[in-house]
Amino acid sequence: MSGTVYLVGAGPGAADLLTLRAARLLECADIVFHDALVPQEILSLVSTKNRVEVGKRSGRLSTAQAFINKRLADAARKYEVVVRLKGGDPMLFGRAHEEIAYLKARRIRVEVVPGVTAALAAAAESGVSLTRRGISRSVVFVTPRSGAGERPNDWVKAALNADTAAIYMGAGEAEAISRQLIAAGKLASTPAAIVERATLPEARWAFGTLGTLVAMAAGTSGGPALILVGEVYRQVAAIRQVRNRKASNE
Repeated sequence: MSGTVYLVGAGPGAADLLTLRAARLLECADIVFHDALVPQEILSLVSTKNRVEVGKRSGRLSTAQAFINKRLADAARKYEVVVRLKGGDPMLFGRAHEEIAYLKARRIRVEVVPGVTAALAAAAESGVSLTRRGISRSVVFVTPRSGAGERPNDWVKAALNADTAAIYMGAGEAEAISRQLIAAGKLASTPAAIVERATLPEARWAFGTLGTLVAMAAGTSGGPALILVGEVYRQVAAIRQVRNRKASNE
């Protein structure tokens, strides 16, 4: 027997942002391997009790990717519908290529079900478009992280060459991100935002500038966070700062 492995995007967190296809697969899956950060509201849609957490938490003990690959292949030989549930979109910083390559090399069918990535969810939630005529005509998704033995990560160059930058997995490296971008020529006054747990009831937003990024990151609680940098945030950052000053004077 050889089943199909579905790499399913769980989206940014809100269950009602799952695609219909993702929801249907969670309902009919024989086994689900899920990221540690997938919210319980989404896991409650999984019908089977056959669930395996294959945690991927930044800075914490995680399941080795090679082990995950093997577990998926073994499950596909036993079950018809195998779901690998990943936060956001599987094809963006989700190590999907490694799982796809491993499974295809063993002639196991694999399909990808897209999910809403955090940057697009954050844009929708804030009401601030990542692009804007005359201000932002290019967007880049980057991460400062790189694994051992990988080629140097030239994320700074990519961020400088785009009008708007969405920086994934970077809240814990806010000081380095701010310092490197400013040293490379980005103005300290460049507007910036940080959103933690976007689309969830406990979502937190902070607006400021590249120069205040460290203070903004200090207000996060360790949940999945996204840093956004670009002129499109100037107006909303100014409005938030005025509101904060008024609140502190009351």
